[in-house]
Amino acid sequence: MTVRVRIAPSPTGNLHIGTARTAVFNWLFARHHQGQFILRVEDTDLERSRPEYTQNIVDGLTWLGLTWDEGPFFQSERMDLYRQAVQTLLDKGLAYHCYATPAELDAMRAAQEANNEAPRYDNRHRNLTPDQKAAFEAEGRKPVVRFRIEDDRVISWTDLVRGQVTWQGKDLGGDMVIARAASSTEMGQPLYNLVVVVDDIDMAITHVIRGEDHIGNTPKQILLYEALGKKIPEFGHTPLILSPAGKKLSKRDGVTSISEFQEMGFMAPALVNYMTLLGWSPTDSTKELFSLAEAAQDFEMQRVTKAGAKFDWDKLDWINSQYLHTMPIPELTDRLTTVWQAAGYDTQAVSQPWLAQLTTLLAPSLTRLKDAAEQAQVFFTPDLTRNEEASAQLQQANVPEVLAFIAQQLQQTSDFTAEAAKDLISQAVKQHGVKKGLVMRSLRAALTGEVHGPDLIETWLLLHQRGWDQTRLA
Repeated sequence: MTVRVRIAPSPTGNLHIGTARTAVFNWLFARHHQGQFILRVEDTDLERSRPEYTQNIVDGLTWLGLTWDEGPFFQSERMDLYRQAVQTLLDKGLAYHCYATPAELDAMRAAQEANNEAPRYDNRHRNLTPDQKAAFEAEGRKPVVRFRIEDDRVISWTDLVRGQVTWQGKDLGGDMVIARAASSTEMGQPLYNLVVVVDDIDMAITHVIRGEDHIGNTPKQILLYEALGKKIPEFGHTPLILSPAGKKLSKRDGVTSISEFQEMGFMAPALVNYMTLLGWSPTDSTKELFSLAEAAQDFEMQRVTKAGAKFDWDKLDWINSQYLHTMPIPELTDRLTTVWQAAGYDTQAVSQPWLAQLTTLLAPSLTRLKDAAEQAQVFFTPDLTRNEEASAQLQQANVPEVLAFIAQQLQQTSDFTAEAAKDLISQAVKQHGVKKGLVMRSLRAALTGEVHGPDLIETWLLLHQRGWDQTRLA
């Protein structure tokens, strides 16, 4: 058997991290078993689906490196297939037209609520006579199509994550609507539980791996597989991604879409690495950094946890920093150049070696790509604003004289190298009888406007190439 899995996002919003993590698990499972990963776009919600969301989903999956083997397929282009399946169920007597009005359904639910009963459809139109149907149609009622669910039916499956799961038919809310209202001669739009089953049958999906928020749909879908006479795939319901407070991650918690993570400066391999750890652990539990290909070799659904996975910004930042710190300088320079250009810095005014030198200087302190914009400001902007701590440093005793001495000696230095810079610092220490630390802190405060930062000598060399050190020391 060839493993075939799918990711089926709805284009009613940007690619959410929960959907992306589900895509990661499906992709890893498919690659581990040398199977197929399929992209299907569930765009039957015509009012809320947008082409820009579809593009965001495709772009996000591509950016993450989750290449698909088939698709994207669009449900909106497959309506005839779904209507044919609904008609098959009607012909078999496993589905029927229900003429209950919204007002009648509201009254039914109100009565159930008053009696402290769970809301459910009471199957009132399951066995209508031809005369009753004709009377309803004469009133102008447009029926939905409902699928029969017997209360005494027991539905069980062995979940890839949760083991044996059992549902009672009586807990599924009564007979299920599988097509919207239209007329007795014209079928309305087929609905989610029906179309997803038809798609998975048509695409020969062998394993359905999705979030635990879908677990309530699974028994209904199993019944539909049986009614259509098709093989039931294996199901695996992964844990939800939770906020740091332990609740389901939502937009209220801030960033949730993949494009937002990208804009914040996270690397795709780092984000995928982190998402893989949200609910799954490798065989070597001490290993936290790995590529998609490495994770695929080790990925088994048995190692997916049942408990929700809390989102940890600190952990994501740490993983991202590890990828940045080990990235080859030429590649990182290209990425940071894009960041600097987006910040409005003129990267054309300096040489490529200068940009690589700046990248080498800043790389060890980067957590996210966008950090480089603020950290590089003093290297791209002539004007300098000194913070309070730096201003206080420059007002200490002997500091003005020390900096004036260094500026004077600098004018007489034709070949300014790292050794020349160190020699100037040593001369200032001897000439003014001060500690080396005072000179170093004062130099940094004068050159960068701060008293903390990356290597001072390399910083000085970069600023000297721009001719800005003399101005800032004056």
